[in-house]
Amino acid sequence: MRLLLGVSGGIAAYKALETARLAIRAGHLVRVIQTPASRRFVGAAAFAGITGAPVLCSEFEPDPARGSYPGEPLPAHVPISHLALVERADVYLIAPASANTLAKLAAGAADNLVTTAALAATCPVIVAPAMNSRMYLHSATQANLALLAGRGLVVLEPGEGELASHGERGIGRLPEPAELLAAAEQAATQAPAPAPAPAPAPGGRDFSGLRVLITAGGTREPIDSVRFIGNRSSGRMGLALAAAAARRGAEVTLILANVALTPPAGVRVLRVSTAAELADACRAEFAACDILLMAAAVADFRPAAPVAHKLLKTGPQAPSTVALEPTEDVLSALAERRRTGQILVGFAAEHGAGALARAQAKLARKGIDAIVVNDVSRADIGFESDANEVTILTRDGDPEQIARAAKSDVAVRILDRVQHLRAAAAASGSHVH
Repeated sequence: MRLLLGVSGGIAAYKALETARLAIRAGHLVRVIQTPASRRFVGAAAFAGITGAPVLCSEFEPDPARGSYPGEPLPAHVPISHLALVERADVYLIAPASANTLAKLAAGAADNLVTTAALAATCPVIVAPAMNSRMYLHSATQANLALLAGRGLVVLEPGEGELASHGERGIGRLPEPAELLAAAEQAATQAPAPAPAPAPAPGGRDFSGLRVLITAGGTREPIDSVRFIGNRSSGRMGLALAAAAARRGAEVTLILANVALTPPAGVRVLRVSTAAELADACRAEFAACDILLMAAAVADFRPAAPVAHKLLKTGPQAPSTVALEPTEDVLSALAERRRTGQILVGFAAEHGAGALARAQAKLARKGIDAIVVNDVSRADIGFESDANEVTILTRDGDPEQIARAAKSDVAVRILDRVQHLRAAAAASGSHVH
């Protein structure tokens, strides 16, 4: 896929850097164009360093690459730069798309390279709004988005959460880089490419033909009609795994337990709440999968006698204790039913000293191929964080430590290890044909 990335002015421009890096890692060719305002947030040198190609900011600026994408031969003639880049693109993604840029696109203005390229585009055009929630919800912005969608542009929904303004929360966050890339890849497959796409990098689609089952999030076990026992898992690691597997060609089924984040495009999603519901969904899907990545935080205990009404806080019927009973060990039960050809990976959120020893014991007890361990006692990784630092333990290999990195990067490393497991098992004939 040839991806043209248009970057407009906004603090979320830093996510465009990561989007470009993920796209290149997935085997795609990337060129970047910027508005002048965007360079106040991320300089052209940063994008050039990641993409290995010149970054343009003006339609009057000559393109040293003559409209070619990295790795392609240099054209003999010198084209009109703002036309050549988008003419050769399979997808044009504008991320972030500021309120100002959206207004220009809606009006058909062409006063910078980003908006000019949009008018000249014959490939799918995606806009990813990112701004303060008040600006996003303003009737003018909403009208502009509706107009652009009506013209056939793909408009991505922004996320909710903390905004750039200190202490503010709301809608207007740019989707995560993995989501942006997934949307671009999906758009590229739904429309004919204007030119033949390059062959993917080695390993870029190495999950093609594989069915991957992933669980994510945290289960909630009801006490009464309003209260529950739960955990702090956001589902980010599982979503990152799903996005990475889909980019590598897998057919992904994602079982989400109470996840508020937007799942990646191009994956099948099943939503559950309790450990029992998650177990039922896994049992229904397990036989068809080739790889199971059990990233969900499944409750170990649940209330033994939940009630259908709200328990009173005071009075003679107020409970003084809540009796608990163990939940089913879903992963162990699935491992007992595994067929030849399946790889099973568990995840262990451990706390403090002795984490690896406890995880190694779980690996042996559950009868799985690998377990991914992270220390949730640290505030900078794990639950509710965009970063993680993990150790991958396998039955036969040395531990692999992955230093603190974005969960999207950690997901890629985990999938790399899964492929090594498949290759080793195939060679030995132990689990994979």
